[in-house]
Amino acid sequence: MHPAGIVKPQVKEGEPSSGIEQAGIRDHRLYAVLHLIALRGLRRGEAAGLRWCDLDLDSATMFVTHQVQNIGGRVVQCPTKTPTSRRVVALDRTTVAVLRRHRVQQQREHEQLGVAPSGFVFTTTASTPLTPDRLTRVFLKLLDDSGLPPVRLHDLRHGAASLALQAGADLKVVQDQLGHSSIVTTADTYVSVLPEVARKAAEDTASLVLKAGRLVPGTRRIRRADKPDHRAHRGASSRGRRARGNQIPINAQQPHPVKPHDDGPESAMAEV
Repeated sequence: MHPAGIVKPQVKEGEPSSGIEQAGIRDHRLYAVLHLIALRGLRRGEAAGLRWCDLDLDSATMFVTHQVQNIGGRVVQCPTKTPTSRRVVALDRTTVAVLRRHRVQQQREHEQLGVAPSGFVFTTTASTPLTPDRLTRVFLKLLDDSGLPPVRLHDLRHGAASLALQAGADLKVVQDQLGHSSIVTTADTYVSVLPEVARKAAEDTASLVLKAGRLVPGTRRIRRADKPDHRAHRGASSRGRRARGNQIPINAQQPHPVKPHDDGPESAMAEV
C-alpha cells in the first residue's frame, strides 16, 4: 500500500510491458495518463482536461473537446488549441484495459481518502484536476527515479505519431489522431519517418497488384494461363503416342519408283 492509504495498481503476471512499465512507472497512480499520451498522442492540456464523460470505453472511443491550463494560478478549462483539435480518437484494447483499471483504482482512492469525485479522469489525491506543468513534473521525477534518460512529456506525443506511421497508419489518420490543423503540419513534423513508410507502402502495393493480376476479376480463382493445364498435357501426350504409332519404320520395304518410259524426243523435252 502506498502512503496516504492509496492502493497500488495490481499487475498480472504475463501481461506485456513496455519500456516505461519495466522501469516501474506502471506502479504510479498516474501511469494511465502517461500510457494514454504515449499511445494516442494527446497534448498535456488535453490529457489533464479529460473527463470520464469524454470516454466511451465500451466502444473504445475518446472525445477530445477541451483542455486544461494554469492561468493566473487557477486551473481553467479552455477550448482546444485549434478547432480541428476537437476530435474523436479510437482506443486500442490495451489502453481501454488500462483506463478501466485506473477508474477502479480512482474509486478506491476516493473512498479511502473520503473525497468526492470531480469527474476528471486524472486528478490529484484531493480529486482536483491536474495542470499540464504538474503532469510534466511527475513524469520527469519518474524518469529520474527509474534511471531513464530525461525526455520531454511532449516527446511521448511525437513517439505515438512516429510509431503509428511505422505501423502503416495513413498520414491523414495520424493527422486526425493528433488534431493537427493541416496534413502539411503532420508531414513536415514526421518527415524523417515518411521515407520508410513510403517504401513499405510501395512494397505492399506491388505485392497486392501482382497478386490481383493472377486472379480472375471478381473471384479468388487463378487465371487459366497461370494454372498448369493438366488436360492439355494429357491430350498432347495422347496425340504424341498416336503419331508415333502411325510412323513407318525407316527400314520398311518401300515400292520401287516407276521409271518413266522414253517415248522419244517429246518425252525427253518434258523432263527438262
